[in-house]
Amino acid sequence: MQQLARGDQKINTVKTRRKINISLGSFLSYLVLFGWSLSTIYAMFWIVNNSFKVSRDVMNNSFKIAFDPVMVNYTNAFDRVNIGKGYLNSLIMSGGTVLLVLLFGGLAAYVLSRFNFRGRRVLFSILYASLLIPAFATVVPVYELLIKTKLVNTYFGLMFPHTAGNLTFAILVLAGYMATIPKELEEAAFIDGCNRFSLFVKILLPISRPAFASAAIFVFLWSYNDLFSALIFVNKEAVRPIVLLLSEISSQYGTDFGLMATAVSLTVVPVLLVYLFISKYIEKGLTEGAVKG
Repeated sequence: MQQLARGDQKINTVKTRRKINISLGSFLSYLVLFGWSLSTIYAMFWIVNNSFKVSRDVMNNSFKIAFDPVMVNYTNAFDRVNIGKGYLNSLIMSGGTVLLVLLFGGLAAYVLSRFNFRGRRVLFSILYASLLIPAFATVVPVYELLIKTKLVNTYFGLMFPHTAGNLTFAILVLAGYMATIPKELEEAAFIDGCNRFSLFVKILLPISRPAFASAAIFVFLWSYNDLFSALIFVNKEAVRPIVLLLSEISSQYGTDFGLMATAVSLTVVPVLLVYLFISKYIEKGLTEGAVKG
């Protein structure tokens, strides 16, 4: 009896130690994440706070909270810099890129994930290998192609290169997710009279919403923040995206720190809105299909 009691006591001691270790590890993890999030949130707060100050106050008291905010920077951003046009251009080009990537990437992923055909593995190998090609290596041929097709300084002049550059990523993410969908759903749909296109639109597309949302936000971010391509392909004032406009503000109004803080704040707002709307799908869309493919 005493040996059994001692054994139970040792087991309880081990369980208690494990609980303490798990609790301590979770506490440290949450502490690190809290510190990282606090530093990120504070940087964003600092930018937005300084956007409500004049340039003199930003220089003298950049860390002071703007209890008496001024809107002159936002007025100048829309009147002098015409940041509203930059917003429209960015949304048109980035939104168009997302639609094209999801359309063609979804169809290609459907074929690669649901059909077994000769050369399928070779196609996957080519897709993975294409991710290693830097975008800088394709600038010259892409620019020559845009000149021949007269697409330079047009919306399509930036949408098509962005679509081609992000298509591989979208195909791999969507194909990995679609490969996890049971085959029985297809068989049941065929019995009910669905054709291939109806199966994709009515069954696979709704089920794959997390993967589509994950691909959409990454494609939108990469397209929205791509300053390098915008400098080369769409440097005309009528089609300049907001990132190119932000670069111009930093060169022409570099001493107006309040205006620069306002421009940065306005540039980040669409990204935050897009993330807030579809953030719940991101983790699920990237983790599903990580093993099967």
